[in-house]
Amino acid sequence: MVKIIECPRDAMQGLSNFIPTATKIEYLNLLLQVGFDTLDFGSFVSPKAIPQMKDTKEVLAELEKTDTKLLSIVVNERGASDALHYPEINFLGFPLSVSETFQQRNTKKSIAEAKVELHKINTLAQGNHKETVAYLSMAFGNPYEEEFSTSKVLEMAHELSEMGIGIISLSDTIGTANAKDIQDLFENASKLLPNTELGVHLHCNPFKATELASAAINAGCRRIDTALGGLGGCPMAKDSLTGNLATESLIEALQDQPSLMPALNLGILEKASEFRQHNIG
Repeated sequence: MVKIIECPRDAMQGLSNFIPTATKIEYLNLLLQVGFDTLDFGSFVSPKAIPQMKDTKEVLAELEKTDTKLLSIVVNERGASDALHYPEINFLGFPLSVSETFQQRNTKKSIAEAKVELHKINTLAQGNHKETVAYLSMAFGNPYEEEFSTSKVLEMAHELSEMGIGIISLSDTIGTANAKDIQDLFENASKLLPNTELGVHLHCNPFKATELASAAINAGCRRIDTALGGLGGCPMAKDSLTGNLATESLIEALQDQPSLMPALNLGILEKASEFRQHNIG
């Protein structure tokens, strides 16, 4: 069965208008009733860096308890320490980039410094009964004039596994990957790291989303990040239509393999989708 990691945090964080806290709470509580494996709901980062997420603590206090697990993004030891105060959080997500330029832009750290920070975060997580999810961003290429290769991505993934990271999400940050790219990288990573839970976090053109979701599924991926309506994405993408892989597109791709479809409440999903369109973006 495919684990769907719904990512409203990624969908909302880049929006220029601040979404009222009460609106976020209502939206997330709808998503928590759908039946997703995990909800990437917020982040413990500087409000100056991500103003949209400055109310994460207030939002968390009002989330309903369901079987869906909660994931929060952190980028440093301080953020991880804040997240550890909340037993309802199951996962700490950390963005580690294959691109030196993007790592500096995203977290104001070098790759080497980010790895040190990730090691500290993972140690804290393991000591507090939480799991770390490492997002290996720019895993399919980047817009900078930097040396890039699949072998470099695999080398970093192996290093993360050796560090004790049990979940790694291969991320197409700018939406450049095609179906073959996704299938090849995922299959190679799976052979290299058979005991690591591997997933994909894809940004893509909506017209290619179902095809790319199918490629991931056919390669054996059973952990896929999505966002309702494909909201979000990376501002550096050359294609202005590029957003997160739409939840609807993944569900469409799973129609061909019903045994892999998780039990979702499609009525609540439709209600959440309508709420998003009218209140989020």
